[in-house]
Amino acid sequence: MDQKYRIQNVENIPSPALVVYLPLVQQNIARAIATVDGDVKKLRPHVKTHKTAEIIEMEREAGILKHKCATLREAEMLAQNGIEDILIAYQMVGPNINRFLLLQQRYPNADFKVIVDHLEAVAALSTAAEKLGLSVKVMLDLDVGMNRTGVPVGDIAVEIYESIDRSDSLQPCGLHVYDGHIHDEDIVARRDACNQSLAQVEEMQDMLSAKGLAVPLIVMGGTPTFPIYAETPGVEASPGTFIFHDYGYTTRYPDLGFIPAALLLSRVISIPTPNRITLDLGHKAIAADPDGVRGIILNIDDTEVDTQHEEHWAVNVPKDTPIQIGQEVYVCPTHICPCVALHPFYYLIDADGYCQGTWEVAARNRSVS
Repeated sequence: MDQKYRIQNVENIPSPALVVYLPLVQQNIARAIATVDGDVKKLRPHVKTHKTAEIIEMEREAGILKHKCATLREAEMLAQNGIEDILIAYQMVGPNINRFLLLQQRYPNADFKVIVDHLEAVAALSTAAEKLGLSVKVMLDLDVGMNRTGVPVGDIAVEIYESIDRSDSLQPCGLHVYDGHIHDEDIVARRDACNQSLAQVEEMQDMLSAKGLAVPLIVMGGTPTFPIYAETPGVEASPGTFIFHDYGYTTRYPDLGFIPAALLLSRVISIPTPNRITLDLGHKAIAADPDGVRGIILNIDDTEVDTQHEEHWAVNVPKDTPIQIGQEVYVCPTHICPCVALHPFYYLIDADGYCQGTWEVAARNRSVS
């Protein structure tokens, strides 16, 4: 195992636990800024991975002043920590409309933006905002191929944007484009896929311009496509996973240059056979996402992760592998984002490998204060 992950006072940390290496987080922030050639105005990182006030402060100290989020609790955490440019990349429906508007009232210094992809959503938001005498900035969620949310380029998209413009309580402020369907490991193929997304964005801009509608802001992408949008004029890039990174992205996208900065600390709780051990790392501590290998063991060679349950994870090891009950096991998760949401706090590891306390995962829950 790489010695930068060795925790010197590991006996003080109960398991299973999420551990975060602050020097590596700082390196990842610096790498993100270097990717945009120091132009932090192009950066709008997503808080969904870390959900932590102190990480926001680290980014602020590095000059990053605008963020993207998915939940109202994340938006509230951003506003509570002085962030004044907040994009909630999630369509407000049902009770969340009024919850959002109350949040906007509570933090008048924050420049909130939300996304829409349907005329009914526009109408509901417009009516609720008008009743409260509020003005809301709204971005059109454009679907460029992921088919999860958003509306494809075309007349319907134009109609939705026009409806935002017609509303007395809404302001159209651009396009939000998430391209999580782009999984090309080869950077050339990934760039080609991004260019296809950019072509759709340009077409949408042309259609809106023909109607006299301005598109002042374009927010695109996630971590895999970050390097391409980082060098695209007129586009804000919104990587999220980069802050902690993980095994999945490290192996698939080595060109990104980020380092896994968060691990799961586990221990051997049973040795049922000479070539099988059981860890205290069930899927209540490491995300059951994706299917298949959910994490890689760093400090035991030639392991094969096997059956996982709520509080247990069986692992096959070569016969005669030296194993002891209670032995620490360091696991790099395949997908760090949902792992963080499973933990109310994480342990902080300093540059010398010592645990120096904990930070709360403040936006882990969805309720706002």
